[in-house]
Parts: sequence; C-alpha cells; structure tokens
Amino acid sequence: MKLLYAICGSFCTHKYSLETLKRLSDGNDITPALSEAVESTDTRFGTAASLISSVSEITGKVPITSIKAAEETVTGGSFDCLIVSPCTGNTLAKIANGITDSTVTMCVKAQLRCRKPVLIALATNDGLGANLFNIALTLEKKNIYYVPFGQDSPSGKPTSLICDFGLVDLSLEHAVRGSQLQPILLK
Repeated sequence: MKLLYAICGSFCTHKYSLETLKRLSDGNDITPALSEAVESTDTRFGTAASLISSVSEITGKVPITSIKAAEETVTGGSFDCLIVSPCTGNTLAKIANGITDSTVTMCVKAQLRCRKPVLIALATNDGLGANLFNIALTLEKKNIYYVPFGQDSPSGKPTSLICDFGLVDLSLEHAVRGSQLQPILLK
C-alpha cells in the first residue's frame, strides 16, 4: 500500500509511533509528514533532529513539513490511507472543525477531499474532557477511522485517552475497506 504517516506532538508516545512506522514500512511505501511542533521541538523524550533522522531512515524519505508541500503531495489522491499517529487533541480539534493551519491538518484535508481514509491513532490528555466533543464529531465523519483507544491512567489522568498502537495494522486493514475496527473503546 501507499501510505502517508503523519506524526503529531504527543512526544511521550513517539516511541510507539516509531515502532508502528517500522512495522508498517515492511511491504508498504510510506511518505512521512511531521507537525510543526514535532519538526522543531526538543523534549525530554528526544530531539527533533533525532526523530527526523529516524523517520527518514525508516521510510527512506524526507518528511513533509509544510502546508504547501502537504497540499502538493496529498491532493493527487494517490495515498491508500493517511495515518495520524499520534494524533494530539489539538490536531483532532482542528480536524473536527475543519481548521487547516498546519502540515498535518492539510494532509487530512487533502486526503478527505480525495475521499480516501484517514486513520487516527489518538493520544491526548483531554480526550474525556475538552476533546470528547471532537471525538464524537469525527466519529460521524465519512472516511475518518480510529485505532481503538481507552484510558491510559484512569486514576492519575482521568480524562487521558491513548490508542493501542499494536492495533494500528489491523485498524488500517479495516479503514482501507471502509470499516471501523470494533470495539473502538478498550477496557
């Protein structure tokens, strides 16, 4: 398959996203895209340069890092699926409300314009708070699918949600066939 793989700034989950990217790179043609925060932010989880290097090494391609490049690359409709992994609450809110002001949201807009699937691998601290409404909005949108998710720390972070990155591959198979992997809510 020809895939677009967009990485947003849930920095603590980047290691899972990179493991997923490595799995998917076997047998698939993957073009990476990075949010502006990911491209330029060094954190306690690693440097931006290190992440860019890892992504480029895994995919054999330089990541898309601008709105202009995202539109030019994705608009043709050649990607079987766009995977946003991880998808932050900020990016989810923009997707839900049609805001296209970043590399990743332009990738999503262009992919949906082509009537092709977008798979969201959610990782947000406010999924059961401010972003619950946005999850509901996107669940109702055509061609948007989710990797099953659940609370990652109910007592420590009661509104936090994270997907099961181990289910990205199976969720992808479903999304390209036009179906949501069930159950979507994990225990």
